[in-house]
Amino acid sequence: MSDRSIPVTHAGSLPRTEELIAANAARELEPDGFTLRRTPEFEALLSQAVADLVARQRSYGVTVPGDGEYGHAMTSAVDYGAWWSYVFQRVGGLELTGEDLFSWPHVESSPGNIQLTNMLHRRDWVRFRQAYSDPHSGIATGKTATAFPSTTGELSWRGQSAVESDIANLRAGLDAAGAETGFLTSLSPGSGARIPNRHYASEEEHIWAWAEVMRHEYQAITDAGLIVQIDDPSVAENWDQISPEPSVEDYRRFTQIRIEALNWALRGIPEEQVRFHLCWGSWHGPHTTDIEFRHIVDLMLGVNAKYYAFEAANARHEHEYRIWEDVALPEGKVIAPGIVSHATNVVEHPELVAQRIERFARLVGADNVIASTDCGLGGRLHPQIAHAKLETLGLGAALAGQRLF
Repeated sequence: MSDRSIPVTHAGSLPRTEELIAANAARELEPDGFTLRRTPEFEALLSQAVADLVARQRSYGVTVPGDGEYGHAMTSAVDYGAWWSYVFQRVGGLELTGEDLFSWPHVESSPGNIQLTNMLHRRDWVRFRQAYSDPHSGIATGKTATAFPSTTGELSWRGQSAVESDIANLRAGLDAAGAETGFLTSLSPGSGARIPNRHYASEEEHIWAWAEVMRHEYQAITDAGLIVQIDDPSVAENWDQISPEPSVEDYRRFTQIRIEALNWALRGIPEEQVRFHLCWGSWHGPHTTDIEFRHIVDLMLGVNAKYYAFEAANARHEHEYRIWEDVALPEGKVIAPGIVSHATNVVEHPELVAQRIERFARLVGADNVIASTDCGLGGRLHPQIAHAKLETLGLGAALAGQRLF
C-alpha cells in the first residue's frame, strides 16, 4: 500500500477556548481606544492554548496545522471579523473617528468609477433586508474585540512583537506535536485598505501603503520557516459591496490593483511558503449576489503563491469545482479547496468528504490537492461542531487517499 496521502489543513480561525475569550475580554485598552494591552499572564495562557490546539489538530489528521488565529483577539464566541480587526493592533497611523464600514456614506458607482459602498448597502443585504435586520435569522456576525479605526496618518508597522509571539507559540506547538510545518494567517493589502481613508490622496495610494506595512508580517512569518496564508476576501467579496452591480470588466480592473499590491508585498518571498485564501465572506447569509468564480479564478492564480485556498463546499459555490475542467492549474501549484463548510451546522459525512476530494483530484491531480475548510470555523460555529468537522475532514481525506493512491 502506498504511504502517500491527501494533506489536510484548514482556513485559519478555530474556536477559542472559554478561558482565552474571557482573558481577551479582560484586557485593558491603550489610550488610543483600540489597542489591547498584553501581559505576561495573558501571554502564558495564549501559548498553552496554541500548544493544546496544535496537538488536537494533529489528532484529527491535520497535517498542516495553524495556531487557530488565537493571537487575533476575540472577546465573544461569535466574531466573524477577528481575521481582519487583529491587524489594527499592529499598524500605526490609525485612530478611532466613529466612522467604519457600517457608518460611512453610501456611495453609488458608475462605469469606469468603481467604489465600495457601506456594508448596509451591499446588494445581498439590500435584497434580504428583513433577514439581515432580524437578530434571530442566524445571519448575525457577532462583535469584534475592538472598534474599527480609520487611516488618519502615514501607515507604519508596529506589530513585530505580536507576530513574533504568534510565531513562537505556533513553533512550540509544532515541535511538541512532531509537526514539520504550519501556517499563520495575515491580512492582504486590499482587505486592510477597506477602512475609511482620511490621509492618502487616493484609494490606490492607500492600498499600496497597506502593502508596505503588511510586508513586514509576511516576511517575519516566512523568515521563521512557516507558511503565510494571505487572507483576502476582498478579491471576491468586494463585488457585492459595489452599487449598482458593475461590469465584470470594471471589477476585474478594480481588483487587479489589489493583486499587484499584494505581489509587490510578497516580492522575494518563496512561493512555496505562501498560501492565498479567497472567499466570498463567511457570514451565513444568502450570498445571492456573489460573483461567479470563473470571473476571478485567473486573478487568484495571478498571486505569487504556491497554494490557493477557496470556498468549494457551501451551497452557493460547490458546483464551481467544474471550472477546473477548463482552467489549467499552473505547473507546481496546489489547490486547497474547502471540503467541509463553515456555513452549516451539519457535519459532513466522511464519505462525502472523500467524494469531494476525489472530484478535485480527478481534475487537477491528486498530488495537487490539499483538503481544507471553506473558511475559518472559529467564531462561526459552536466549538463542538467545528472540531467534529475537522475530525470528519481528516477521516474523509484518509478515505480518499486510500482510493487515490
